[in-house]
Amino acid sequence: MKTKKELIMGVNVEQILEMVRSGSISVAEAAEKLKGYEEMGYAKLDHRRQKRKGFPEVIFGEGKTVDQLYEIFLRLKEKNDTVLATRVDAEKADRVQQTVADVQYNRDARTLLWKRQEGPRYPGYVAIVCAGTSDFPVAEEAAVTAEAFGCNTERIYDVGVAGIHRLFDQLDKIQQADVVVVAAGMEGALASVVGGLVSRPIIAIPTSIGYGANFGGLSALLTMLNSCSTGVSVVNIDNGFGAGYSAGVIIKNKYEKGI
Repeated sequence: MKTKKELIMGVNVEQILEMVRSGSISVAEAAEKLKGYEEMGYAKLDHRRQKRKGFPEVIFGEGKTVDQLYEIFLRLKEKNDTVLATRVDAEKADRVQQTVADVQYNRDARTLLWKRQEGPRYPGYVAIVCAGTSDFPVAEEAAVTAEAFGCNTERIYDVGVAGIHRLFDQLDKIQQADVVVVAAGMEGALASVVGGLVSRPIIAIPTSIGYGANFGGLSALLTMLNSCSTGVSVVNIDNGFGAGYSAGVIIKNKYEKGI
């Protein structure tokens, strides 16, 4: 039975204390291991996150300098099998790709992804359902995030309610998914429509796409929050990462715990 401290820090405290007693590590080394993060001055890297939560720390690239992003990416790569950075512009991505092998940049999603081993970790799939082409970048961020954490994805794009027959043509594929992520702007009605047709968990992403009264995605957010369809959960505006991450947690628990 893990102690509360072990659960929080993702480290075996008793094992480290035993190593100190046996003389295999010093008190200073033990203190560093118990700290659970690496101090970089401008960042504190949480190397224990995967043990606590199942997935490693993810880099939010927006607002970071090129050098900060590059250094953080390299440090995380040393400790993890997967490194994902979101909201990364092309200039920063180019710098990382010049020096780190096998890093994939998705220009639409604005993500950088490095994986030690390619291929999905879990069976089944996440259906990424996108209302319109303009919502594509947000949907792609969700798809890349889910794939980064071992999920298969099926992209089902441009099936918004303005031409709802396009959605019905893809309904079998959506209904067979383990989790459904729905990205939509304008009035955000697609999430409610999908919610009334499938029995799977649905994660809705309101996007900031729309005309003036869309209020930068607020109208879609409120529509999704007020959905009359059951089983619809909602992340924040344009938060493809949050939706993809949540889908990954659901998939991980289903297949690792036999839910």
